[in-house]
Amino acid sequence: MQNARTRSVALLAIAAGLPAVEALILAALSFRAALGLTPQVTAVWPYDTYHDLRWLLVYHDSWLGFAVGLVAVVVARGVLTAVLIMLAWPDGTAPSLRWLIWRNVRISALVVMIISPWAMLAVAAAGVSLSWYLLASLLPLLLLSPFLQRAGVVRQWWRGLPTIELTGWTLLNFAVLTVAGAVTSSGIGWLVVPAAAVAGAANGLLWQRTVRAAVRPARVRWARVPVAPVAVVGVFVAAFVAQNVIGISAGVRRPWRPPVLSETLPGTVDHAVIVLAGYGSSYAGEPAADRNVERFSYRGLDDQERPLPYAPTDTQQSLQTSAEVLAAHVDALHRRTGRRVALVGQSEGAMVVRTFLEIRRHPAVDTALLFSPLVQPGRAYYPPPGESTGWGVVTGWGLRGIFALASATKQTKDDPDEPFVRSILDNAPFYRNRSLCEVPGVRIVAFLPTVTAAEAPPGEYTRVPVFQIPAFHGGVIGRAVAQDRLVDTLSGEAVSLRRSEYAPFQRLAAGWQAPPLLLSVNPVWRGSDQADPALTGRICESG
Repeated sequence: MQNARTRSVALLAIAAGLPAVEALILAALSFRAALGLTPQVTAVWPYDTYHDLRWLLVYHDSWLGFAVGLVAVVVARGVLTAVLIMLAWPDGTAPSLRWLIWRNVRISALVVMIISPWAMLAVAAAGVSLSWYLLASLLPLLLLSPFLQRAGVVRQWWRGLPTIELTGWTLLNFAVLTVAGAVTSSGIGWLVVPAAAVAGAANGLLWQRTVRAAVRPARVRWARVPVAPVAVVGVFVAAFVAQNVIGISAGVRRPWRPPVLSETLPGTVDHAVIVLAGYGSSYAGEPAADRNVERFSYRGLDDQERPLPYAPTDTQQSLQTSAEVLAAHVDALHRRTGRRVALVGQSEGAMVVRTFLEIRRHPAVDTALLFSPLVQPGRAYYPPPGESTGWGVVTGWGLRGIFALASATKQTKDDPDEPFVRSILDNAPFYRNRSLCEVPGVRIVAFLPTVTAAEAPPGEYTRVPVFQIPAFHGGVIGRAVAQDRLVDTLSGEAVSLRRSEYAPFQRLAAGWQAPPLLLSVNPVWRGSDQADPALTGRICESG
């Protein structure tokens, strides 16, 4: 009895102590945006490895550095897991520590291989701020956790279905980590350290339950069937299928004609309007219903200053190039109508509008409506393919492999190095800090789908009025309520709505995001005068 109590105390001390240490370090560095990850340090598999890989994939600057870090992650995680399993083993009948270490180091290497593509998608989500990637990267964790939790404990872990009990405990750990991440990321100062310790202690209790459920399972179904390899192969296939389904923008692949284009505007609107579609859109040249409304073309204007038809590949150009094209369009429309110009952009179109307002603002533009803008993009980095060093260099090549395989059968290829993506990564200080900041003389309203709550770390994310709608990315502009508020804004009315669930969703997602790459460490960004929201929790500030 005394031995069991001693082992339990040791288990809880280790499980609680390590998250507390990481929280202490991050709090000392004022690294607010990464605090949500701390409870995962001692979580059950694969949540613990997912924690390690996201740090490594963001914070390495060479192939050698990545290789050394990967070996360290595999060995350290294997040894730690072996110790936790030994302390959690029921009735003190655990195998030798040497056997557990040897087994769990090998399993650690296997888990790294399985989880890496999904951890890379989480980094991609931080780069372009798309919650689709983040949500997709979590699915294999939920699926594989019951299988992998058996792997470090029993020899025949790959045969048979996990028991309901084991599945329930591992899913509970996911829920605990989600809530704990929300607590530790809530800006509670040094209280984050005991909060992380409490979450770690909960991990320790769950280690006891999961190890017991793995060692002494109830009736195992399909006991002779190699279910785990099938599940693992399915996850690998899904890693590439997910990218193919999602696309780099989760954007529109069908004809795009929201109400602002298909309906005439009321007489209360005295603006000319340019409407910008998002990534992957196309345009056949059809005019808008209202003569004072025009569709933006990523290819520009023809000789008669009419928008040219464009294909999905034309949306892949840099935001700076698109902003220059928009400047010519604004000038032409203003001269033709004599009206003030309002800009209405969706997704990439919203980012084109914001870039235009920064680098080529026209005096005729006094209103900008941003539908589904990217919220704090540019939180990760990887160098162009011609460079052999740089932060995230291995991650970049991993994403190129994922995108290449996923795009093999697609007519329009998605590329993590295309000019649109690179323009965000290379100018991350501006897009991370100032995308939703005020511009003197311009009314800006951001129409945000609630799913964007999962896209950015907790903290300040806007200093312009926002109108939040329960929707997925790109699904706002077609809503009737959004069209009504669009007309209200163009008519001069104040529009704003913040939903009560947005901030809690923002915090609940914090633990599953990739840690941001600090602006100060990347030489590509050091010339910027922008402050880092990852440290301050605020935006629109100078460095």
